Amino acid sequence: MTKETYETVMEQFARTRAIMCRELAKAIVGQQDVLDQIFACVVARGHCLLVGVPGLAKTMMVSSLARIMDLSFKRIQFTPDLMPSDITGTNVIEESEGRREFRFVRGPVFAHIILADEINRTPPKTQAAMLQAMQEREVTVAQDTYPLPDPFFVIATQNPIEQEGTYPLPEAQLDRFMFNIFVDYPTLAEEETILAETTKGVTPELATVFNAKQILNMQKIVASVPVSEYVIKYAARLVRATRPRDETAPDFVKKMVDFGAGPRAGQYLIMGGKAFAAMEGRMSVSVADIRRVAVPVLRHRIGCNFAAGSEGVDSVEIVKRLLQAIPEPDVAKYTK
Repeated sequence: MTKETYETVMEQFARTRAIMCRELAKAIVGQQDVLDQIFACVVARGHCLLVGVPGLAKTMMVSSLARIMDLSFKRIQFTPDLMPSDITGTNVIEESEGRREFRFVRGPVFAHIILADEINRTPPKTQAAMLQAMQEREVTVAQDTYPLPDPFFVIATQNPIEQEGTYPLPEAQLDRFMFNIFVDYPTLAEEETILAETTKGVTPELATVFNAKQILNMQKIVASVPVSEYVIKYAARLVRATRPRDETAPDFVKKMVDFGAGPRAGQYLIMGGKAFAAMEGRMSVSVADIRRVAVPVLRHRIGCNFAAGSEGVDSVEIVKRLLQAIPEPDVAKYTK
């Protein structure tokens, strides 16, 4: 691909993202950062976890995104009595011409977009049924393995304030989510618009913007965005600084953190940077892109200890301090 062709492709990518934002604005007021992060996950082949109090349109965001994409969409409401087979599917016995045989009935996980609503409401046994689907993009039932549709991504929601009767997600499953996205309250102007528009009894019509082939092509474009050695070094330094036993970790990390992020966090920093660069029509990843995705990538991969809690410091504050403390790599000066 020539430089001119590549520039044209990136410009088209940015225009497509603008069209998507315009369509979603018909149904979602504000929350542009959240929508950008969700779209970045989609084009980077990642999964995301939406965390926010009830009533902030988390479910509507996902369903609206599914409506502008010509992709299959399934919503799974996670409840305490949900079983793994309710997600993956199960074998049933069928009788035909005097013979009995097993037939696999696919569960709701066999769709392009999965909305795992209130994922922390179900026991770990059922949560584990999503692990293979999220990481391997396939499902194993009995002795048979079935591939999931491509593209495939999971968008889960979680309520951060009501913890009674919930089952916290294990670290292994949290690590499968590329972004942990916090959905905040709308501004005053946005809330007034919400109250005015959503009480008219009119459902906005959203036009289809993408199909499966276009999404796959966008994922290939994002993967092809070049990353310099300079940016990779910065991402590696940032991730290693989250580990309290690493010699490069700042003192506040050694004091307030029990465990830090693994190499997958660095991979997602790079992929997130690639996604935002492509969404803005740029042909390379900058350190600013890495810093932009640092909080959603690292906030659920850092385990704060009692010392942090006693001082009112959470993982987000740790990441913000790291962004100030970790310098950019030195650039080798040119010499003759």
